[in-house]
Amino acid sequence: MSIDNFKRIVLEDYENEFKFKKNKSNLNISFNRIAFIFFIFFIICTLYSIRVVYLGSLNFKIDTSNTYSIKSNYRADITDNNGNFLVKSVRTIDAGINPNLVIDKKKLLINLKLIFPNKDFSHIKKKLNEKRFFYLKKKIKQEEYNKLRLLGEKSIILEEKLSRIYPQENLFSHIIGQIDDDNNGISGIEKFYDYELKSRKKPLNLTVDTDIQFLIREELLKFQEIFKSLGSAAILMNVKNGNIISMVSLPDYNLNKREHITDLKFINRATKGIYEFGSVFKTFTIAAGIDEGLIEPETKFLNLEKEIYCAGFPIREYDKNISTNLSAEEILIKSGNIGSVRIGQKIGEEKFKNFLYNTGTLGEIDFDIEEVGKPQSVTWGKCKLATASFGHGINTNLLQLTKAYAIISNGGNYIKPTLIKKKIDFNQKKIISEETSQKINSILRKIVLTGTAKLANVEGYEIGGKTGTANKTINGTYTNKKINTFASVFPTSNPKYVFTILLDEPQINKDYIYEYRDGSEFKLKGAPRNTAGWTSVEVAGKIIDKIGPILATKYIKVN
Repeated sequence: MSIDNFKRIVLEDYENEFKFKKNKSNLNISFNRIAFIFFIFFIICTLYSIRVVYLGSLNFKIDTSNTYSIKSNYRADITDNNGNFLVKSVRTIDAGINPNLVIDKKKLLINLKLIFPNKDFSHIKKKLNEKRFFYLKKKIKQEEYNKLRLLGEKSIILEEKLSRIYPQENLFSHIIGQIDDDNNGISGIEKFYDYELKSRKKPLNLTVDTDIQFLIREELLKFQEIFKSLGSAAILMNVKNGNIISMVSLPDYNLNKREHITDLKFINRATKGIYEFGSVFKTFTIAAGIDEGLIEPETKFLNLEKEIYCAGFPIREYDKNISTNLSAEEILIKSGNIGSVRIGQKIGEEKFKNFLYNTGTLGEIDFDIEEVGKPQSVTWGKCKLATASFGHGINTNLLQLTKAYAIISNGGNYIKPTLIKKKIDFNQKKIISEETSQKINSILRKIVLTGTAKLANVEGYEIGGKTGTANKTINGTYTNKKINTFASVFPTSNPKYVFTILLDEPQINKDYIYEYRDGSEFKLKGAPRNTAGWTSVEVAGKIIDKIGPILATKYIKVN
């Protein structure tokens, strides 16, 4: 009940005490005095009317329901590609207490304990003694609201406002982001499109698919437990237009429960984390060499060294049994370090650097959220060229890696990753030739068929890809902790999707049973080594096997 209403009712209670005595002399008032009184009365009525109109213009509503105020900080809803709600603005009620209006503190506390048995009432007592308004509980339930109303307690303030609810809870936490108590975006889409969400009426439509996001997240959660990873991330992107269908980063958080997003465990590993990805960079080296006309997939490299030195540091093959005579495509299939260095030397510093920037692997990236890490600047030289050619001493984020693989696989057309549904730009700039793209896709397919990514050979989906295993650096020093990555494309005969996945510090699980998905019945217990081929590839294969039917990309043989 408002103070204004309270005053009005009090006056009504005492109106019978005002008694007027008739006096004949009062009838002998002169006409002038009567006119004057009517004039004064007219002025008062006019001023009152003006005041009423003014208050009406302020859209002020007298509160008769014990509601303190109504906040209408409108924000548009957010939906996925299929119109499913990811974020919705709904009317909610917060319950607060004005200690200055409390008549019987003991009675109030007893009643509140019956309604909110799990509340910390020592804290509530402290707040009551401070004599300042405080919130008892935000977004109360309908049942709680009804019980509070029945108390008839003037000190209980029921504040109605528009609030954001997140039906998918954790599913899109790193994409959607958070808002503050004043309904301002502070991270993710909520922040980047803050003005638009406040001004538009129609929902903001994203490119993501809730069903696919759910399946990918479920598999990542499962394998994070199997391989005891510190975290993980995955991105599924349409190679034709850059639309992101799914982007998951773990750990995530429930958007309906405010979290301290500055906590490093909640870093968006799909966009914000900057990593060395290792051998997935070898694809760029081969692609640049082919596109420059310096090599072909069949180009032979003979008498490759087992070990070379640059600035006193050794560069070796990860597999000492690798052949010293390899073709260019064999260098990529078998993930040869020395061969990649030789191809990088053919390309040269300037051309290789330009290739990485043109594909979006390095440099800044324009994206729909602000939480995007910038690759560290590189001082180029002979040694940097050597290490960068096989993916070491150079870093980027998973989003930029995904973008680069999309460009290389889609015929060489430049695309821009996006989370917002937009018109497709069919006048795309060429980064590499169609012929180079086809040759790379063919090699990537062979890697899955015969190379380090055989666990991703899901029957019927023509998956191609490249593995990457890199040691993490802490304070500029390499450690034994791993970042295991797999960048995949499917179907390689007509690429539609690129799927990238990273595992942050995975461990070998000696009890895990590997099963090949190529139609064979080959099984293996435990992994021989902690590499991407035995961790990230296994997860990617499981995921593509589950999401493939939804994407409808299965290859059907025609007899």
